[in-house]
Amino acid sequence: MKEDQIILGIDPGTLVMGYGLISVNKSNISLIEMGVLQLSKHEDHAERLHLIFKKMESLIKLHQPTAVAIEAPFFGKNVQSMLKLGRAQGVAIAAAMMGGLNAVEYAPRKIKQSITGKGNATKEQVWKMLQHTLKFQEDVRFLDATDAVAVALCHHYQGRKAAITGAPAAVPKAKKSKKANSWEAFISMNPDRIK
Repeated sequence: MKEDQIILGIDPGTLVMGYGLISVNKSNISLIEMGVLQLSKHEDHAERLHLIFKKMESLIKLHQPTAVAIEAPFFGKNVQSMLKLGRAQGVAIAAAMMGGLNAVEYAPRKIKQSITGKGNATKEQVWKMLQHTLKFQEDVRFLDATDAVAVALCHHYQGRKAAITGAPAAVPKAKKSKKANSWEAFISMNPDRIK
C-alpha cells in the first residue's frame, strides 16, 4: 500500500448521487468528506448527467484522490431505471478517467460484505459500522452518502487484502470461504479490523 491514499467512493444515481472521501495512511483511516448531489429537481436527464460529471471534476480537483471506487449497478426489474443508472455510472467513470484515475467497480453485495461481514446487510447496518470504524458522529440525512463512503472503504480493504495475498485488488468473484453468519465469526475472520 502507498504511504497516503485518498479514496473517492461513488454511489451513482440519477436522482441522488452519493460521494465520500476517506484518507488512508499506515496508522489511520479517516473521513474527509461525504455528501450527496441532489439531481431530482432537474427534469432533463442529459442535464443530470452533466451535473454528475461537473461534481466529479470538482471533487477530483479539490481533493486529488489517488483512487476512485464506484458501486456497480444491481440488476432490477425496471429496464429504464437500469439504463439511466448505467449512464450515471458511465459519466462518473468518464470523469474519473478525465482526471487521470481508473474507477474500480464493486458489487453492492461485495461492499456490504466488506463493511459488515454480511452481504445482505441493510443501509442502516452499513452506516452504523462506518460510524464505528471511522469515528464520525454526524447523523446522515441521505444514506447514499454513507453508501459512497462504504464503497471507498471497501476499496481500501480489497487493496490491503491484495497487498497481503498478492491477489489482484478487484477480483470479480471471491474465493469461497466460510460465511460469517455472526459478528463473532466476522471478527475472527477479520482480526485486523478491530481497533
